[in-house]
Amino acid sequence: MSPLPPLGAHESVAGGLHLALERGADISCEALQIFVKNASQWQAKPLTEGAVETWSDAWERSPIGPVVAHASYLINLATSDPQNRDKSRRALVDELRRCAALGLDGLVVHPGAHLGAGEQAGIDRIAESLAAVLAEVPDDTPPILLENTAGQGTVLGHRLEQLAGMRQASGVPSRIGFCLDTCHAFAAGYSVHTKDGLREFLDEVDALLGLDAVGCLHLNDSQKPFDSRRDRHANLGDGEIGLDAFHRLIELPELAEVPMILETPLGDEHEGHRRDLERLRAG
Repeated sequence: MSPLPPLGAHESVAGGLHLALERGADISCEALQIFVKNASQWQAKPLTEGAVETWSDAWERSPIGPVVAHASYLINLATSDPQNRDKSRRALVDELRRCAALGLDGLVVHPGAHLGAGEQAGIDRIAESLAAVLAEVPDDTPPILLENTAGQGTVLGHRLEQLAGMRQASGVPSRIGFCLDTCHAFAAGYSVHTKDGLREFLDEVDALLGLDAVGCLHLNDSQKPFDSRRDRHANLGDGEIGLDAFHRLIELPELAEVPMILETPLGDEHEGHRRDLERLRAG
């Protein structure tokens, strides 16, 4: 079997950003995802030099390689409300600056919901927002990684064509990559649970987005059935996608260097990520 890609999980930064590295290493993560601020609040205290130094020292000593951040869930780049759009843009600029200070590999962002304005209007606003945000930060800032979605309500990004349109219309496509979530793809009607369906999905990703633009994957099984348009994560092998699909995915040579991150339930004993990593590596 070929070497597996860097496997990891989203870990808590409670008590300090650097503690996420310790928590990840404790369950044998080789990659990591974190929040760089409270994901449910607009404002956060600035990063101190001490916090950045502590993070850098801990990362240098850690067995963990790639680290990405996930942006706040409050951000909606598609909204037509000027106040919320401005708040979303300012929040995203702040998170990108935090990622740059920490030396992270990318910032995963949910594109947003058009809230009744229509799909094309929403895509246009997302593209405008991406351009405005990236104009505020240096070119060497970690890339924005637009995440595919399940397509609940008016949320955009559940079709690969939508993601491609957002990036292209932004005018800065080289600074925008993608994060692919297996649960979201499955819920949106992509047959990633079958061998042929996974191949078709990745071929479409390559044609529309480019596999080289995929900065990370989220490995999540789905509580809800195929094409449900509902985003409910399950532990690997406990949902509708099934464990075999994840074994096929991590063995694909074209994804061998892409970090793959768990966002699965932790369970009552907070051992969900450890068990899922063990299931993945068991083959």
